[in-house]
Amino acid sequence: MSSQFMKLKETATQVRKDIVTMIHAASSGHPGGSLSAADILTYLFFEKMNINPENPKMDGRDKFVLSKGHAAPVLYSSLARRGFFDPELLLTLRKTGSLLQGHPDMKSIPGVEMSTGSLGQGISTAVGMALANKIDNSDAKTYVLLGDGEMNEGIVWEALMAANHYKLNNLTAILDFNGLQIDGKNEDVMSISPIDKKFESFGWNVIVCDGHDFESIAEAFAKCDEEKEGPSVIIAKTVKGKGVSFMEDQAGWHGKAPSDEELSIALKELGGAL
Repeated sequence: MSSQFMKLKETATQVRKDIVTMIHAASSGHPGGSLSAADILTYLFFEKMNINPENPKMDGRDKFVLSKGHAAPVLYSSLARRGFFDPELLLTLRKTGSLLQGHPDMKSIPGVEMSTGSLGQGISTAVGMALANKIDNSDAKTYVLLGDGEMNEGIVWEALMAANHYKLNNLTAILDFNGLQIDGKNEDVMSISPIDKKFESFGWNVIVCDGHDFESIAEAFAKCDEEKEGPSVIIAKTVKGKGVSFMEDQAGWHGKAPSDEELSIALKELGGAL
């Protein structure tokens, strides 16, 4: 593994430590889908996007929208470790008066581009952002992370249709494809297979990658950059709860905080306490 990817892996591990620690401190939150997306957000915030923590609203910046807003912990950690705000604030997750509530708030948190939580609205807003950039002749890119359970929402498909209609080659969606949602396996709750063919039928350029391998992630984003005709989606194959053995591939860890003992085990598996 190159030194570049090794550094990203170390950062992603820190993000995972933050996730389990802040959810434990809050006694509530969504660890499973936050952990599965840690490598993707690490690549975006520390390698890919044109952003400036010292000027979060700078003109021409790339924008990221967390469409599955319940995975706020992974976004908060990524922003904090990238320098948008003090990492000490992470331990105030979901506390009264904290900036960091259960879902992202664009009005109070530096670096958050869209308040999300109602599934499907994030991808819809991202389409609008990308269209606005087209109208403004801006080179800025828009990135949006979707959950696979979120694909059950009808508003998602309306947004996908619009993105193709307007030929938004400046828009990249990433599907955190971990196979689980709050009620169990996607295939049991509401199958979205074959998801690649469905995106293709809506006119999207489809790339599949290993969502936990930085070389695979980097290659996928590079292919998106080459697309000139319309929007792209990266179907990132991931493991819910990735990095913490007892959380991995367990739907029960969709929205549950670890106990003191479970936190200790999780941090040990991730390489030690903060």
